[in-house]
Amino acid sequence: MAQWIPDEVLMNTALIKDLADVAKDAALLQGVLMRIHEASNSSELVTYAPFTLFPTAVPKAVFQQALAVQIHYNTLVDKISQDPDFLKEALASTIAVDDFTARLFRIHQQILEEGRSQSVVLGLNRSDYMLDQREDGTSSLKQIEINTIAASFGGLSSRTPDVHRQILRLAGRMQESQCILDNNPAAGLAVAVAKAWDLYGSQGAVVMFLVEGEQRNILDQRYVEKELWKRNIPTIRRRFDDVYETGRLDQDKRLFVGGQEVAVVYFRDGYMPQNYASEQAWDARLLMERSLAVKCPDIGTHLAGTKKVQQVLTRPGVLEKFFPEQPEAVEQIRATFAGLYNLDMGPEGDKTVAMALAAPDRFVLKPQREGGGNNIYGSEICQVLEAVKGSTERMAYILMDKIHPTPVQNYLLRRDAPLKISNCLSELGVFGAYVRRGKDMVMNECVGHLLRTKSSEHSDGGVAAGVAVLDNPLLI
Repeated sequence: MAQWIPDEVLMNTALIKDLADVAKDAALLQGVLMRIHEASNSSELVTYAPFTLFPTAVPKAVFQQALAVQIHYNTLVDKISQDPDFLKEALASTIAVDDFTARLFRIHQQILEEGRSQSVVLGLNRSDYMLDQREDGTSSLKQIEINTIAASFGGLSSRTPDVHRQILRLAGRMQESQCILDNNPAAGLAVAVAKAWDLYGSQGAVVMFLVEGEQRNILDQRYVEKELWKRNIPTIRRRFDDVYETGRLDQDKRLFVGGQEVAVVYFRDGYMPQNYASEQAWDARLLMERSLAVKCPDIGTHLAGTKKVQQVLTRPGVLEKFFPEQPEAVEQIRATFAGLYNLDMGPEGDKTVAMALAAPDRFVLKPQREGGGNNIYGSEICQVLEAVKGSTERMAYILMDKIHPTPVQNYLLRRDAPLKISNCLSELGVFGAYVRRGKDMVMNECVGHLLRTKSSEHSDGGVAAGVAVLDNPLLI
């Protein structure tokens, strides 16, 4: 990313304060909102979701590269989810030591043994990237991860462009204000959900958002719900407990929750071990997977998004297996890969351990977890690997080259936080949506983008984790 905001703007204290005041009100007016965590009645009290005062410059070529490769990533995730032999081989070492992934894999095996009930597959994912700055001054797009379950901020990112346009106009940057792209992932995600609902073929059935008990980020999800209601598609919000207590399958394996037939289960929960606080939650997940309802994601697609699969895909010849007649797709995907290394037992894993211990600042250690705040950096890598290097526990992790973006200066607007300039790093997410029925891909699209920015003092963590803030790309 490049610094584009002139110093006379960045250092003008009075102007910055005025812009920040207007920006906060603009965010409230546009509905860039989150619930207040500490509120006694959190269902009624909201504040603006954290965001940058100014948009961040992103090279146009890099942005277009990320959008162009997304349909290939959609295809890749779908093909992996349908390849049980690949998943079994790729995850063999992980499920031997990681109980959470093993539990998910056992559900996957059970579904394969029983036979899939539903031929319609719905995928909503988000592929995240950073711009890696090379020593020669050039930069390249590198994938951090792909989120195949509960990929968030498609709603709020649909509301932020007008906020930054207004701020740029107020700052006298009219030309830049016209370069903020329209962006509406919520609508694109809803189109795919609506298509899956329609293919299910029951007008009285609902789309069920499977959600956490307390959800600060509920309004992000509400924008997708709103788009569905505009199409006269009814939605309900239920938790694992609700499914366990009131869910049932009829003789045709149709899923009913609280007496309502469910056409689509849209998982916005269930991606972390703590989401399964009881055996009942696991029972509820299995019930939904066994049902005729379209699952987003189904269990195979969930497993396709694991860090271990991401690492295995970088091995020579693996992408070619999934795109035997599309060398251009292989080339586009592989161009986004960072270095990824396995920690399996044996010489290759031993080499990875030694490499990480010798230069920990070059790498990121990743467990098989989603939700932000899980990755391990710097000296902590040495602590973790020294503890597990001689045991199979190390197989629960993968090692990844650390990506080095160029910091830029901006102001991060958070409720009750001081207004100060920060050195910032940004991460570009691209939303993909696809629907397949049997062997026919009915829809495969890139449906929008998300830019998140954080202070360079933080190594890991997203918006929901309280570290990153929402942003917009300003293409240069």
